[in-house]
Amino acid sequence: MGGELPRALRRLGLDVRCGLPRYASIDVRAAGPRRSLSVPRGAVTVPAFLQRKSVRGVPFLLIDGEPIARDRGIYGGGAAEGEKFIFWSLAALLACRELRWAPDIVHAHDWHAAAAVAWVARQRESDPFWTRVATVQTVHNLGYAGAEAQESWRAYNLPLAEGRDVPDWAQALALAAGLSRADLVTTVSPSYASEIMSPDSGFGLDPILNARDEPPVGILNGIDATVWNPARDRALPARYDIEHLDRRARNKAALLSELGFEGEAGWPLLAFIGRLEHHKGVDLLLQALATMLDAPWRSVLLGTGHPELEAMARAFEQGHPGRFRFRNGFDEALSRRLYGSADFVVVPSRYEPCGLVQMIGMRYGAVPIVRATGGLRDTVTDFAAGGGTGFVFEDPSAQALAAAIRRALDLRARPGAWRALQRRGMRRNHSWDRSAPRYLSLYRRAVRLRGGPRT
Repeated sequence: MGGELPRALRRLGLDVRCGLPRYASIDVRAAGPRRSLSVPRGAVTVPAFLQRKSVRGVPFLLIDGEPIARDRGIYGGGAAEGEKFIFWSLAALLACRELRWAPDIVHAHDWHAAAAVAWVARQRESDPFWTRVATVQTVHNLGYAGAEAQESWRAYNLPLAEGRDVPDWAQALALAAGLSRADLVTTVSPSYASEIMSPDSGFGLDPILNARDEPPVGILNGIDATVWNPARDRALPARYDIEHLDRRARNKAALLSELGFEGEAGWPLLAFIGRLEHHKGVDLLLQALATMLDAPWRSVLLGTGHPELEAMARAFEQGHPGRFRFRNGFDEALSRRLYGSADFVVVPSRYEPCGLVQMIGMRYGAVPIVRATGGLRDTVTDFAAGGGTGFVFEDPSAQALAAAIRRALDLRARPGAWRALQRRGMRRNHSWDRSAPRYLSLYRRAVRLRGGPRT
C-alpha cells in the first residue's frame, strides 16, 4: 500500500511524498545529498540524516540515524524496533520543515507511524507550520498496536492517547494514540471497519474507536495491475491472458516438476501463500486436507512465520509427500509461479483486514477459497450466489473449510463452469485506481476539518 497507493494518488494530481527508514537493502547511490537533522529525545537530541530518492515517480524521504542503524531489519520486534519507528516518524516530519514543504495531510499507517499523528496533534497547538495540517491514521491490523514502543514513546515525550475511553494499559500504546488523536481513521476494507468496533475483534481498542465523532472508514486495498499481470509476468514459463487460459497448463506442469510431484498431473492444485500466523488459519488448512485424502488434490504452502506452524507444515509434508509441499520462506518468483499455475488459492483466515492473495489470485485465474471475514468478504462472492468469483465459508473451522474445498473440487470437474468462474474473477477490477479516488475524498474531508487547504 505504501508504494502503490502513492502512485495512484499522484496520477490524480496530488503531491505525495513518502517517508521510509533507510533500510540496508535500499540502494542510495542515485539518492540526493545527505542532510542532517536533530530529533528531540527528552533533554537531548538524536542526529538524523535525510536523503531523497524517487522510485517509479514517487519521491521518498529516506531517514537514517542510530536508532535505525541499530535495527536494520524491516520488522523484528522488541524495544529497538519500537524506537526505530518513533525516531523515523519524527525525523520524517522534521524533514518536511527542512525541505520547506508543508503538507496538508499526514497519513500514518499502523502503529509504526502513529507517532507522527500524536506529534502533529501537539505541534498544532503552538507551531503555525503545523496548525492546519490534518492527520489520517490507517489501521492495517489492529492486533499489532506497538506495545514494544511504549518505553520509547515516553522517552521521546510524545503525548499519550487521549479520552476517558482509553484503557489505562493503552495510554502509551502507539496505535491507541494514533486512533484517539487522528482527525480521521481508516481501515483497509469496509467489513473490517465494522468488525473492529466490536469487543470480539477490537483487541481492547474498540472503546477508543466507538468514542470517536467519526467512525473508521473502510477503503479496500488494491493491487497494481501493471505489476500483477499474467500476460507480462516474466516469472511464468507461459504468459497468458483471459482469452488464453489454456496456457496455464504449461505453467502447472513446470511447477509440478519443479516441486517434485509425480503422476496425476490433472489433479487440482491448491496454494497457500502468506505469513504463517495463527489468524491466517494455516492450521485449519492442514487439518482440512487431512480429512480429504479420498479426494483428488495437491497443495503447496509458501510462507514463513510462527515456528510451531512451520513445524506443523513440515510434519504434514513428511506424512503426505505425494500430496503436499512446504516451501519455508519468502520467494516472490515462486509465489508468482503459484498464482500462474494453481487452480485455487486458499485464504482461511480467522480474521483478515483486507488481504491481497485473493485479489492477485483472481487476476491470475487462480480461484479463491476464503473465509467470510474482513476484506475477504468484501472482494470474493460465492459461486453458489450466481455470478460468483470463488468459494466462501463462514465458520472458522477445518470442517467448514473442507466443505468449501470439496465444493471447489466438484466445480473444477466441470470445465465450462470452471472457465467461466476463472474469467469472472479475472475481470474484477481491484486496482488502486479504483480505491485512490476514495482516499482523495477522505483527504478533502480531513482538510476541511482543519479549516481548509493552505493558501
